[in-house]
Amino acid sequence: MLDDVLGPSLDVLFCGINPGLMSEATGHHFARPGNRFWPALHASGFTPRRLAPAEQHLLPSYGLGITNIVPRPSAKASELTREELAAGGAALAVKVAGLRPKVLAVLGVSAYRTAFARPKARIGPQDELVGGTRVWVLPNPSGLNAHWTPAALAAEFRRLREALS
Repeated sequence: MLDDVLGPSLDVLFCGINPGLMSEATGHHFARPGNRFWPALHASGFTPRRLAPAEQHLLPSYGLGITNIVPRPSAKASELTREELAAGGAALAVKVAGLRPKVLAVLGVSAYRTAFARPKARIGPQDELVGGTRVWVLPNPSGLNAHWTPAALAAEFRRLREALS
């Protein structure tokens, strides 16, 4: 299992769908070279420079954390069952209720829809709370999500960052 990256008083808890095989192997979130999480985080202004996955421990100093809906690693998120996503969503709500970040940012609209039974959810802020916390859905930063360009992905991350102000 991949450890969460957490700290006190988080502004944003980023929530991936589940760890990829490279993340499992390295022990670092979003570790596959083609994943656009780290570039988008920097390009949107959340971090002053582009961090490497091995520097994930620095995130709490910026008020940021990382977790996943489902802890089980897989090559593709499509390998997860609806039941795994729903159970992960329930566990995530409990985790978020204890952590109380300002915003839970879920990285993947399809996974969010399934995990939280919100079939009409769209990218952006959500009306519903999870664990008493505001939710913002971001595009999945995986390189497999090719219809989101790096610039468009960074723009969505920036929209979230600016909404925190």
